[in-house]
Amino acid sequence: MDIDKIFDALGDPTRRAILDLLRQGPLSVSALAVPLDITLTAVGQHLQVLEQCGLVHTEKTGRIRTCRLESTGFVALQNWVQDHRSSWDHSLDRLGSFLAQSDEE
Repeated sequence: MDIDKIFDALGDPTRRAILDLLRQGPLSVSALAVPLDITLTAVGQHLQVLEQCGLVHTEKTGRIRTCRLESTGFVALQNWVQDHRSSWDHSLDRLGSFLAQSDEE
């Protein structure tokens, strides 16, 4: 999964609002459009971006397109954050050790 695409997708407030709405469970495109006060076409465009980076999955049954959260993108995001957090934790531990040594001297 391309982490840059995920961050790009999350950079848009409407896309983040869509993800927040989908946390409560699957919704149709029209159900997403109402609280966002945007057109069905706009919702579809945002969903396409979210789907391409693995954050949302859409499925069409008859005339209704239902959307739900997809774990693939969130797992990639979590792994990226964890990798960077580990690096920062290690760096901060080293800094703490250095400062403790400086205080002793």
